[in-house]
Amino acid sequence: MGILRTILTIIFVLVCVASVILVLLQEGKSAGLGAIAGAAESYWGKNKGRSMEGNLVKGTIGLAVAFFVLAIILNLGF
Repeated sequence: MGILRTILTIIFVLVCVASVILVLLQEGKSAGLGAIAGAAESYWGKNKGRSMEGNLVKGTIGLAVAFFVLAIILNLGF
């Protein structure tokens, strides 16, 4: 069980570092003055799920789920 805990701890640290990097790569959610001029209703504003920003959000959500699952598993005493 010691080897399994060590492997899970290493994976947990890697997930933590990757999630920090993905959060720092994302842009802010505040539209600023662009929302007044209608810039949010452009092609890129409507199709954010297919863009790089959408992929960063999906990756962050996946890493957050992995973070919580690994934290619970490591806390159970493996």
